[in-house]
Amino acid sequence: MKFRPCIDLHNGKVKQIVGETLGSEEKKVVENFVSSYDSTYYADMFKSNHLVGGHVIMLGDGNKEEAVAALQTYPGGLQIGGGIHAENASEYLAYGASHVIVTSYIFRDGQLNLEHLEKIVAAVGKDKLVIDLSCKEKEGRWFVATNQWKQLSDFEVNEQSIRYLEQFCDEFLVHAVDVEGKQSGIQQSLVQSLAGWVNIPTTYAGGARSFADIALFQELSGGKLDITIGSALDIFGGQLSYQEVVAYMENLSITQE
Repeated sequence: MKFRPCIDLHNGKVKQIVGETLGSEEKKVVENFVSSYDSTYYADMFKSNHLVGGHVIMLGDGNKEEAVAALQTYPGGLQIGGGIHAENASEYLAYGASHVIVTSYIFRDGQLNLEHLEKIVAAVGKDKLVIDLSCKEKEGRWFVATNQWKQLSDFEVNEQSIRYLEQFCDEFLVHAVDVEGKQSGIQQSLVQSLAGWVNIPTTYAGGARSFADIALFQELSGGKLDITIGSALDIFGGQLSYQEVVAYMENLSITQE
């Protein structure tokens, strides 16, 4: 179990927002935090703490310059997502991304687009691809939400579909859409299910707000999943100490060895 940091970019600035509001008009986007620092500040921080495998997410247009700057500040230490497709993925790897992350490119019109998935695997290789499964609950089951979480696809996330997708990618990044950015606690049933399904590195993001949540996450996942914490951290305007989280996770890693 590792702590995976994040840099979310919106309109060229580092922000923490409530993801479900992205599909709304600009005035309705709920911003938890807008940083006075640029992306390189956070990339350098994560580099100095030796945090590997964090993600930079471009939320819409106007974020490429900041994203590239972060990747170049910490080459090999960050993944990149948001608007990634087969034609531009290699470019971001050349800028220094360890992996590219895809969601909407491979989930089109509410369905998994196998042609696009095979195309991006051919472009960058399975070992450089992370599939983002943004999960939303419907009648006790989990489905992938795409297009800035406005559209609920017919692709159900379960053990069978996870096993199928594992043949195409190196990692999963799973956003719990219903709690993302709300600091309302982790989506416990999703965490527990994922831990039982996945066989490759998988990072969960959504709702974590305290050390109690981290401890619960560890218990439910059996230490099998990694975790992202965003809005709750003091570096993003929250109350949870980033440095204390880093130290806690380092100690946990030593204990598990």
